[in-house]
Amino acid sequence: MFYGAGMSQFPTRARIEQASDASIALAGDMLRHGQLVAFPTETVYGLGADATDDRAVAAIYAAKGRPSFNPLIVHVADLADCPALVRMDERARNVAAQFWPGPLTLVLPRAEHSPVSLLASAGLDTLAIRLPGHPVARAIIAASGRPIAAPSANRSGAVSPTLAEHVAESLGGRVGLIVDGGACRVGVESTVLDLSTPRPTLLRPGGVTAEQLEAVLGQPLACPHQDEEAPKSPGMLASHYAPGLPVRLDAVTNAADEALLGFGAMDCTMNLSPSGDMQEAAANLFAFLRRLDDRRFTAIAVAPIPERGLGIAINDRLRRAAAPRS
Repeated sequence: MFYGAGMSQFPTRARIEQASDASIALAGDMLRHGQLVAFPTETVYGLGADATDDRAVAAIYAAKGRPSFNPLIVHVADLADCPALVRMDERARNVAAQFWPGPLTLVLPRAEHSPVSLLASAGLDTLAIRLPGHPVARAIIAASGRPIAAPSANRSGAVSPTLAEHVAESLGGRVGLIVDGGACRVGVESTVLDLSTPRPTLLRPGGVTAEQLEAVLGQPLACPHQDEEAPKSPGMLASHYAPGLPVRLDAVTNAADEALLGFGAMDCTMNLSPSGDMQEAAANLFAFLRRLDDRRFTAIAVAPIPERGLGIAINDRLRRAAAPRS
């Protein structure tokens, strides 16, 4: 029995299938239908979901018990898939030509009409993107026909998995299918390189060294600026999308010139989830904040969100969005 992205109950046992043409085709089909699939990469096992599906991306956070909406790495099957998702300059093309497929993630500006969910990028205007070096990973992504968001396939705070059994132990039936491709070759997460600004910055060390990157780029890498308000990568501090308008929390009503972002049964400008479904609310959060960031309003009032489950992560983002601006 498979469980879709909108399901809140999970079986206790994981389904593991050895990598084969049949299991790869099944994994691709499940991903297209909004379900979660764990698969091997050369770094660690990833917990994959359709990166263009808000609800599927929200299911990643629910399955992992992730405490905040950090940016997720989007995986592609081929370099030709990138232009629709991100803008690549000459530096990015050179680095990709040297190290992709492989354990390197590039943070790049989001393409104008990129289909990737805003939840996958934590509302940022950049995307973390990678072409993995594991043939099973690429085959599954290609079979899905989608870019795939895939953090490590473990409960938040647990050790990253390098075997299919590790995924099963950590996530159980929270993932619809685990494709067993054996042990991961590298065993540590990918290097994350930010090329969204003029100075290339190493955001996270990993399977590709700083020295290797500097040799291709022809310049030293900058150290990351630990910006609590807008990090660009997994493995850094929590990030958020702060709209241009002020945000007022725990609002029961709104002033005439305020937009009201609601939750549950209420009259409002936009509603994160009329039924009070946390996963639906998480899926809508960043897109709705952007849509309400409009000159017709002077502020965005936000209804109370219960502090439980994904509500903890939603409230974390909203508190950051409402924080005083410097």
